[in-house]
Amino acid sequence: MEENKFRPYIPADKVMPEFTVVSIVLGAILAIVFGGANAYLGLRVGMTVSASIPAAVISMGVIRKILRRDSILENNMVQTIGSAGESVAAGAIFTLPALFMWAKDGLCDVPSLVEIGLIALCGGVLGVLMMIPLRSALIVKEHGVLAYPEGQACAEVLIAGEEGGAKASTVFSGLGIAALYKFIADGLKVFPSEITYDVPGYKGAGIGIDVLPALAGVGYICGVKVSSYLFAGGVLGWFVILPLMALFGGDTIMFPVTDKTISELIAKDGVSALWSNYLRYIGAGAVACGGVLSLIKSLPLIIRTFRDAMGDYGKGRTAGTLRTEQDMPMTVVLLGVLIVAVVLWLVPAIPLNLFTALIVIVFGFFFATVSSRMVGLIGSSNNPVSGMAIATLLISTLLLKATGTDGIEGMTAAIVIGGVICVVAAIAGDTSQDLKTGFLVGATPRKQQIGELIGVAVSAVAIGAILYLLSMAWGGYGSNDLPAPQAILMKMIVEGVMGGNLPWNLVLSGVFIAIVVEVLGIPVLPFAIGLYLPIYLSVPMMLGGLLRWFLEKRKYSSDKVKDNVVQSGVLYSSGLIAGEGIVGILLAVLAIIPIGVDEKGATLYVSNAIDFSEKFSIGQIGGLICFAVILLTIFLFATKEQKKAN
Repeated sequence: MEENKFRPYIPADKVMPEFTVVSIVLGAILAIVFGGANAYLGLRVGMTVSASIPAAVISMGVIRKILRRDSILENNMVQTIGSAGESVAAGAIFTLPALFMWAKDGLCDVPSLVEIGLIALCGGVLGVLMMIPLRSALIVKEHGVLAYPEGQACAEVLIAGEEGGAKASTVFSGLGIAALYKFIADGLKVFPSEITYDVPGYKGAGIGIDVLPALAGVGYICGVKVSSYLFAGGVLGWFVILPLMALFGGDTIMFPVTDKTISELIAKDGVSALWSNYLRYIGAGAVACGGVLSLIKSLPLIIRTFRDAMGDYGKGRTAGTLRTEQDMPMTVVLLGVLIVAVVLWLVPAIPLNLFTALIVIVFGFFFATVSSRMVGLIGSSNNPVSGMAIATLLISTLLLKATGTDGIEGMTAAIVIGGVICVVAAIAGDTSQDLKTGFLVGATPRKQQIGELIGVAVSAVAIGAILYLLSMAWGGYGSNDLPAPQAILMKMIVEGVMGGNLPWNLVLSGVFIAIVVEVLGIPVLPFAIGLYLPIYLSVPMMLGGLLRWFLEKRKYSSDKVKDNVVQSGVLYSSGLIAGEGIVGILLAVLAIIPIGVDEKGATLYVSNAIDFSEKFSIGQIGGLICFAVILLTIFLFATKEQKKAN
């Protein structure tokens, strides 16, 4: 769809309630709730779930059904503010628990609530502000090129709720089916949601699939091209690199593993252990290089965007333009970035100096740009924020060490830098999705941007208390109840660089793989992300993309019928993403509500009480059949329109 032919759902000349007391209060409450739930989920399993769509659905339930208010823009503002909590939580939990673990070892003091809050606040504010000048370039000018699947899905949910009828039925059918499916899979655990298979006779190779509806939905919305790039990266990693490691290095003990050979590692923990210990470093190098290459190629567009924004100096696109084109003034953006830099430099609670504060600003802009474009390709749920944090930690720790800031002082500074950048990348991606939703429904960008800042501020205040409570309740980070896998990885990287024993060969291998991919003319970022993420995520996305390709290639009576079929699939897929996201939040809450202790004295939670995996399970085959049924439902709901036309 060309930019000049696009018309938002709410016309630019129509004014509706948008930035209201109700939307601010409800959005702030949801930001805290989703932030807490996602913090726990990420510390338990290393992943978070997108909160934009659940926030939109809850908002519609409260505002439209309970308060009897009727404004799609007000609902959109609630999800804009509410989704910030998940992003702040993701950035904080992937890095800051390392400070708690070093404090437990007696190497440093436990970070204060003020320090955690300021780190999260600075990162969040930078993420929002640095994305604002990119909005026109990425959201408007590349509309139809960058999918922004969650943003598009959220818009479809809001519009369907506004219009009712067939559209609403399709979206909410997907929502209900995915919600039930997710609860059975990850709540009752009747079948495993992750299915893995080590290929016999081809040592080191493995395949797998996360049989979850949201991934099929994201793959369908993104389409076969982007999905195939992701899948190609996964195939290179799991069917070429890992088997070669097993073939030529089976008897080798290679860092970061220090007590097992590669063959012993495969025998004990399977092929996935090679991914977590080796391939992830290669993928991180590829993602970092892909980000640099993407930034270099985007520089003309970025410069042009900044030039256009600076051309509106003094009015910030708030005067003489349509409501749907108004951004926060460029003077406010630049002043905000300057204030954050000064806070990082001069506030005693943050262990950074002028040099490290400048590192944050430079890396912040770089990864805000990369993240904003990346989520347009593959969605926020698959945005490798931790991969960007790894790249940041590698470079910043090297710079700190080279300038004489080493030891625990250098390590804490590196983690703080990584924490800020992690929040920047997460919030920039979230802001992009929210602004895409606003672009589609006809929201005022300036008001949304203010809403994002409010969500960031509320979440930053809460995240420190959440981290303290979780640490005290479950025996500290790194324990069985709170393993904090991403934070442990970040801690290991910083210690490895400071100690001089990081596996640079793996990181640099990823860099040069990315360069080769770029030379071949293949989009580097989606390919590199596929190399970095486990193949279990790219397989279901590939299947979703192939289903859309199949529907697009079928014969139809007219192009209008074809468009209706494909669009119905997008609506239903949006519902799948929404349903899984809502139940993902619910399950995260159930996992932190205690109900007693078992015979060994371990705490039992509601999630333990509803776990049927030991009593009844349909196994991996059953899980594959259930996922095939999900794909079938996408096909059936999409082709309903074709049957009506016939």
